[in-house]
Amino acid sequence: MKAAVTLQSGSPEVIEIQKRAIPEIKEGWVLIKIKAFGLNRSELFTRQGHSPNVVFPRIQGIECVGTIEEDPSGTYRISQKVAAIMGGMGRVFDGSYAEYTIVPLQIVFPFESNLPWSTLGAIPEMFQTVSGSLTQALEVRNGETLLIRGGTSSIGMLSCQLAKHLGLTVISTTRNESKKKFLIENGADYVLIDNGTISVELKELFPEGVNKVLELIGIKTLKDSLKCIKRRGIVCMTGILGGEWTLKEFTPMGDIPSLGRLTVYMGDAVNLKKDLLQDFIDAVADGEITLNIDKVFSLDQIVEAHVYMESNSAKGKLVVEL
Repeated sequence: MKAAVTLQSGSPEVIEIQKRAIPEIKEGWVLIKIKAFGLNRSELFTRQGHSPNVVFPRIQGIECVGTIEEDPSGTYRISQKVAAIMGGMGRVFDGSYAEYTIVPLQIVFPFESNLPWSTLGAIPEMFQTVSGSLTQALEVRNGETLLIRGGTSSIGMLSCQLAKHLGLTVISTTRNESKKKFLIENGADYVLIDNGTISVELKELFPEGVNKVLELIGIKTLKDSLKCIKRRGIVCMTGILGGEWTLKEFTPMGDIPSLGRLTVYMGDAVNLKKDLLQDFIDAVADGEITLNIDKVFSLDQIVEAHVYMESNSAKGKLVVEL
C-alpha cells in the first residue's frame, strides 16, 4: 500500500511517501480501506515533535472514513462504511495517512451516506470535538452567550453553526479584519478582532461578560478569556492554535474569577455516540449544516497540505481524499 510516513520530527518535508505492507489484522481490530481523512493541527504538532511518547517513523492521522476490508469479529460486514477516530491512531500505532489501516473495534463507528468521501472525511474528529466541547464540557443552553476564541478554524466555524442551532448568541474572534465578513456569513452575531486581549472590548458589548467561552487558541489567550466570563461562567480550552502547551505563570485564585470554571476537552471516541454521528451526517446531507471545507488534497500532496496547514491560511477543514 501507499503510505505517508513521518520519518522524524521537523518541517513538513520529513513526511515521505513510501510503499508499506498492508497491516496484518489481529483479534479485536478491523482493517479499513481508507477513502478520506481530515487533517488536524494536533498532527502538525506531532510532526513538529511536540507530542510526548510518539516514536518515529510513524504513519500519522487521527481520523478517517472508509470501508471495512476485514473484521475477524464479524461485527461489521465487508464494505460497510465506517469512521475511526483517535484512540491512539497516528500516535500509539500507525494511523490514517495511508491506503489501509487497522484500528481497535472500540473506535469504529458505522454509518450510511451517499455524501462524497471528501465531505465525509471532514466530519468525524471535527464533529466529535465540537459536540463534546459545547454539550459536555461547556454545557451550553438555549439563550446563553458564547465566545469562540479562534473562530476561523474549522472547529471554530462548526462550533458557531452548532451553537446557533442550539439557540445561543455567538461572538467569534479572528486576528484578520478581512475574515470578519466570513464569520458573519457563518452565523456569528458579533466578530471581534483578536490582538490577544479582547476582554475590555467584549465587556463593552456584554458588560457582565458571557456565559461560556470556547478557547481554541490556547494558553496564549487563556487568562484573557477567563476575564470574559460572567458569574458562574465556564471557559473550556479545547484547542492550541497558539502553538504553546504550558502556561508558565498561573494563579488559580486570581486568574480564575470567583465562581468561574475552567475546564478542558480532550475527547476520544467514547465521547462520540454512534447515533449522533449518523444524525450529524444526515443533517449535512439535508443541508441543515454546512461544512467549511477549504481544500481537498491527494495523499501524494501530503507535504503540500502540511505546509498549507502550517501557514494558517485555511478558512476551514483540510481533507485528503484517496
